[in-house]
Order: sequence, then C-alpha cells, then structure tokens
Amino acid sequence: MAAYLCADIEVTDPSAYETYRQQVPALIAAHGGRYLVRGGAVEVLEGDRVPGRQVILEFADMAHLKAFYTSPQYRTLITIRQGASFGSALAIEGI
Repeated sequence: MAAYLCADIEVTDPSAYETYRQQVPALIAAHGGRYLVRGGAVEVLEGDRVPGRQVILEFADMAHLKAFYTSPQYRTLITIRQGASFGSALAIEGI
C-alpha cells in the first residue's frame, strides 16, 4: 500500500533552505520516493488556515517512507531544514 509524506513548511531562511532543497531530491529517489507536490500556488477553499510551502511525496509503502525519513543521510538534512524553516510533516498510508 502506497504511503505519503505530507509537509507544510514555512521557510524562514531561504538561503539555508536552498541547501536542503538541492540535496533532498536524490535521497528521496534513492529510497524509491517521488514528488507529487513541491511548492506551487495554494488556494484555501475552506477554513481559515494559512498554509506554507506544501510538499507531498509518494513511496511504495510505509516501510520505504520510514527508511527514508530515519536514514542517517536524511537526519542530517532534517537539521538543515529545521534551521531554515518550521512546519509539520505527516506520514499517511494510502490506498
């Protein structure tokens, strides 16, 4: 069953975030993941939430998603991302 990593990110340091943004695609691909959404315009249709940068990744299953997220290489990138932004990330099983 596919699994999705969904993130809502507010970038606070674009220069530092660029380092993360340049390095993460290859690591995602190495774990069998792919981008479904990466930034782009967001329109709120209901509610009053103000979303940040939206990212949705698809992996073959939750095991692949977690292997990516907990990998030593990504842990290093998480430190960079968290220093340049704040937000939330969810792991969601799909159908």
